[in-house]
Amino acid sequence: MRCSAGHSQKGEQEMLKELALRVLVALQGIESKVKDEEGQTLAEYGLIMAVIAVAVVVVAVVAFRTAIIGAFTSATNCLDGSC
Repeated sequence: MRCSAGHSQKGEQEMLKELALRVLVALQGIESKVKDEEGQTLAEYGLIMAVIAVAVVVVAVVAFRTAIIGAFTSATNCLDGSC
Protein backbone atom coordinates (compact mmCIF):
# COMPACT_ATOMS: atom_id res chain seq x y z
CA MET A 1 0.00 0.00 0.00
CA ARG A 2 2.85 2.31 0.69
CA CYS A 3 4.14 1.90 -2.87
CA SER A 4 0.87 3.06 -4.37
CA ALA A 5 0.91 6.11 -2.12
CA GLY A 6 4.43 6.89 -3.35
CA HIS A 7 3.33 6.56 -6.95
CA SER A 8 0.37 8.83 -6.38
CA GLN A 9 2.59 11.49 -4.79
CA LYS A 10 4.96 11.33 -7.76
CA GLY A 11 2.00 11.62 -10.11
CA GLU A 12 0.72 14.63 -8.20
CA GLN A 13 4.16 16.22 -8.24
CA GLU A 14 4.44 15.69 -11.98
CA MET A 15 1.00 17.21 -12.49
CA LEU A 16 1.96 20.21 -10.33
CA LYS A 17 5.20 20.66 -12.28
CA GLU A 18 3.32 20.48 -15.57
CA LEU A 19 0.73 22.96 -14.31
CA ALA A 20 3.43 25.34 -13.09
CA LEU A 21 5.19 25.09 -16.46
CA ARG A 22 1.97 25.86 -18.32
CA VAL A 23 1.32 28.86 -16.07
CA LEU A 24 4.84 30.18 -16.69
CA VAL A 25 4.47 29.75 -20.45
CA ALA A 26 1.12 31.56 -20.36
CA LEU A 27 2.62 34.41 -18.32
CA GLN A 28 5.49 34.76 -20.78
CA GLY A 29 3.00 34.91 -23.64
CA ILE A 30 1.02 37.64 -21.89
CA GLU A 31 4.21 39.54 -21.08
CA SER A 32 5.34 39.48 -24.71
CA LYS A 33 1.95 40.76 -25.87
CA VAL A 34 2.08 43.60 -23.33
CA LYS A 35 5.58 44.57 -24.47
CA ASP A 36 4.43 44.55 -28.11
CA GLU A 37 1.48 46.78 -27.23
CA GLU A 38 3.79 49.21 -25.41
CA GLY A 39 5.88 49.49 -28.56
CA GLN A 40 2.78 50.01 -30.67
CA THR A 41 1.53 52.68 -28.30
CA LEU A 42 4.86 54.48 -28.48
CA ALA A 43 4.75 54.37 -32.29
CA GLU A 44 1.18 55.68 -32.28
CA TYR A 45 2.17 58.60 -30.04
CA GLY A 46 5.07 59.33 -32.38
CA LEU A 47 2.74 59.43 -35.38
CA ILE A 48 0.31 61.70 -33.54
CA MET A 49 3.17 64.07 -32.64
CA ALA A 50 4.33 64.12 -36.28
CA VAL A 51 0.82 65.00 -37.50
CA ILE A 52 0.56 67.77 -34.90
CA ALA A 53 3.98 69.14 -35.92
CA VAL A 54 2.98 69.24 -39.60
CA ALA A 55 -0.30 70.96 -38.68
CA VAL A 56 1.57 73.60 -36.64
CA VAL A 57 3.93 74.29 -39.55
CA VAL A 58 1.03 74.63 -42.00
CA VAL A 59 -0.85 76.99 -39.66
CA ALA A 60 2.32 79.08 -39.12
CA VAL A 61 2.94 79.37 -42.87
CA VAL A 62 -0.67 80.41 -43.49
CA ALA A 63 -0.66 82.88 -40.58
CA PHE A 64 2.66 84.52 -41.52
CA ARG A 65 2.26 84.24 -45.27
CA THR A 66 2.69 87.94 -46.03
CA ALA A 67 5.70 88.27 -43.72
CA ILE A 68 7.36 85.24 -45.32
CA ILE A 69 6.73 86.57 -48.82
CA GLY A 70 8.12 89.97 -47.80
CA ALA A 71 11.25 88.41 -46.30
CA PHE A 72 11.93 86.35 -49.44
CA THR A 73 11.29 89.36 -51.66
CA SER A 74 13.70 91.46 -49.59
CA ALA A 75 16.34 88.72 -49.69
CA THR A 76 15.96 88.35 -53.46
CA ASN A 77 16.29 92.11 -53.94
CA CYS A 78 19.46 92.16 -51.81
CA LEU A 79 20.96 89.31 -53.81
CA ASP A 80 20.20 91.21 -57.01
CA GLY A 81 22.16 94.16 -55.57
CA SER A 82 19.28 96.59 -55.07
CA CYS A 83 19.33 96.72 -51.27
